[in-house]
Amino acid sequence: MPKRIGLISLVVVCSLWSMPKAADAQALVPHTLQLDTAKLERQGLSLAQEAAQLAQFQQYEMAMPRARLASQLAPKSDKVWFLLGGLYLQTKEIDSAIAALKKAQSLNPKNGDVLFALGSANFQQKKYQVAASYFQEGLKLKPNNPEGLFDLGNAYYMLGRFPDAIAQYNQAVTQDKKFWPAINNIGLIKYEQGDVPGAIQQWQAAIAIDKQAAEPLLALAVALYNKGDRQQGLAMGETAIRIDDRYADLEFLKENLWGDRLLADTKKFLELPRIQAALQQRGESTLSPMPQPTQ
Repeated sequence: MPKRIGLISLVVVCSLWSMPKAADAQALVPHTLQLDTAKLERQGLSLAQEAAQLAQFQQYEMAMPRARLASQLAPKSDKVWFLLGGLYLQTKEIDSAIAALKKAQSLNPKNGDVLFALGSANFQQKKYQVAASYFQEGLKLKPNNPEGLFDLGNAYYMLGRFPDAIAQYNQAVTQDKKFWPAINNIGLIKYEQGDVPGAIQQWQAAIAIDKQAAEPLLALAVALYNKGDRQQGLAMGETAIRIDDRYADLEFLKENLWGDRLLADTKKFLELPRIQAALQQRGESTLSPMPQPTQ
């Protein structure tokens, strides 16, 4: 880790200049502390790089103080403010995220990723129209960005603009053929509209891209079970839970934009004895055995 000056240390150094001097030193002319702003900025950027590396490993508690300090040492770097805003988003500090991201936007209005992040922040606050506007502005700068297209589709979905949402999801898949979340969400819309065969087709397509994608696997399991393919549905449901048991949480599903109709059917599906047994087995398998004392 590179050697650097912390802000607390700098405050301490500055305060020393105002401390009372001994009698034999009172004749000395006080000096002004000179700061090398370029060096501080370099140190700030180095800190930001460390924070970004920590964030990649989801070490947000360690990354956050580095990013905050970096924003003070390199306040004119839009990338640093963007990083800080992204970390606030990850830790659900949405107001702070928006403030940091708007600072990044003011420094570089042409950064499409900042606009996408502002859209995500407003989406989390359920300000879907505001979010859609940011996604639209971001797509003007990065029109072929699949994540941006997907996010705009999600905003349209939450606004009830289903045809517009499907159009954005399809554009996302056009840009990235393996972008299964967009295909999955088309299935979510079709299920809510009562087009169960269409939803099944979408979820099958998503699973064909990624067989370990728990979300479309569970959605397909529910749809097949309700359609009468009970054994296949139960088997798929067990597989989905083994892959990621978060999808057995209805609140988690709601956060992932599952609609009321699918949630109601999933609630009944999750209460089935065979699925409950799979959940219990999954819970037991994640418990680590207590270490045995050495003899």
